[in-house]
Amino acid sequence: MKHLTADTLAWCAFAIASAILAAQPLQWLVRSWLSPAYGSYGYVYVLLILGLAGRSLLSGRPREAGSQMPAIALLLLAALIRFLGQVLAVNILSALALALDVFALVGLLQLNRRPFALLPVWMAALFLFSLPTEMVLQRTLGFPLQIASAELSCRWLGALFSNVVCDGVRITLEQRDILVDLPCSGASGLLLSLAFVVTQNAVRRPRWYVGGLSVLAVIGCATLGNSLRISLLAIGLAHDLDVMAEPWHSLVGLATLGLTVAPFALFYRPRNAVPRAGFPQSSRIILPNPIKALAGIACLIGSIAIVSLKANPVDVSGHVVTPNLPTQIHGHLAQHVPLTAMEAHYFEAYGGQAQKAQFGPLGLNVVSTRAPLRHLHAPEICLRGLGYKVRFLGTRYDGVPSAYYRATGPDGDQWLVAVSYVSQSGHVTPSVGEAIWRWLNGSGGTWSSVQRITPWTMDPALRTQLDAATIAALDIQTIKGTDI
Repeated sequence: MKHLTADTLAWCAFAIASAILAAQPLQWLVRSWLSPAYGSYGYVYVLLILGLAGRSLLSGRPREAGSQMPAIALLLLAALIRFLGQVLAVNILSALALALDVFALVGLLQLNRRPFALLPVWMAALFLFSLPTEMVLQRTLGFPLQIASAELSCRWLGALFSNVVCDGVRITLEQRDILVDLPCSGASGLLLSLAFVVTQNAVRRPRWYVGGLSVLAVIGCATLGNSLRISLLAIGLAHDLDVMAEPWHSLVGLATLGLTVAPFALFYRPRNAVPRAGFPQSSRIILPNPIKALAGIACLIGSIAIVSLKANPVDVSGHVVTPNLPTQIHGHLAQHVPLTAMEAHYFEAYGGQAQKAQFGPLGLNVVSTRAPLRHLHAPEICLRGLGYKVRFLGTRYDGVPSAYYRATGPDGDQWLVAVSYVSQSGHVTPSVGEAIWRWLNGSGGTWSSVQRITPWTMDPALRTQLDAATIAALDIQTIKGTDI
């Protein structure tokens, strides 16, 4: 009875410690599904995981005995990830520990040994798609994906047309300027294709090298599929077809996505499946029950200490060189707009600086930072969070390179939002992905997002004059290019 009590105490302590470590990341994850700012449909993958797990449970009892889950090792690894996420104040890093919980639950429920077996490592990988992965992928690797897609599209088009001019993410076809914008990077299609193959691997249980090769293969197919999509859209635009309007734009995307996953759906049948036995005996951690109970209590205390740690993020922006807002633009005097309490707290915690001013009908927001991965994002993130419906209109390189959005407020008012990202050295880009990529590759100094907001119904000539006056007043020099 003593041994049973000690063993029960240990497992209860491990379970409570795991719940404490998972509570805050799970709350953040659910908020990312509910908040329009993230635009995440991650709950769909959780439903898929639950569906697969239910199918496995209903398929019958485990067919053979297996070794125990390496519970202590998994808990310690989750605690380390949670510790880093807590200290660095990176929510998505903390949420990665939840994938270990999925891994552990698949093993504890013995889903890997039932008639409809599931491989724990691929189920954990499938859970990663429930995070706001697309936003992270576009911000960190969006620009190189744009470059790769544009380069491949140029090769497709060059084989069909003689007058194709390629310049970074810009393609000129039949005297039509076609831009491979950040939404055209293919991040969405890449993640959907990866999720399809990861689900296949979870069910078919291939050997690790076969599963790894399938992931590399689908990445290549998704890149080719996205370049084909861009090429088809470019051909349509060159022939004056409104392929950017719905439903044609989505239909082209769905068709190329179908071509991307078709080879895996039709031909991917890995023969060398791993055996259904559980974890190898060497992975077990055998401890006397009293020591196991003490270890459980130690883990419980450690989990409480981890979630109580004060955040000390390393990506806090240092001193920034902020552009001085002009006193007037095009005859309109500046009316400075104070930051909200939430905005003021954010910049106090993570550095950087934000400035807001109203110049008659023109609203000007400038955010400056030395940590663009923390501070810079597309306007749609904040606007969606404020209840606006946002539509990306594209980018333009005439004048200062800018990305344009149409924002419709809760009251029905409509606005045109233009944004440019400017480095201290003078580089100007309409893509937050390019700004972050340059920073990741050693382009230090201050980066600023310059956002101009005007009423949608404003006379285009007046808007052009206001925009030009704003750029001149901020002394923004247009050093362009994608020579990374």
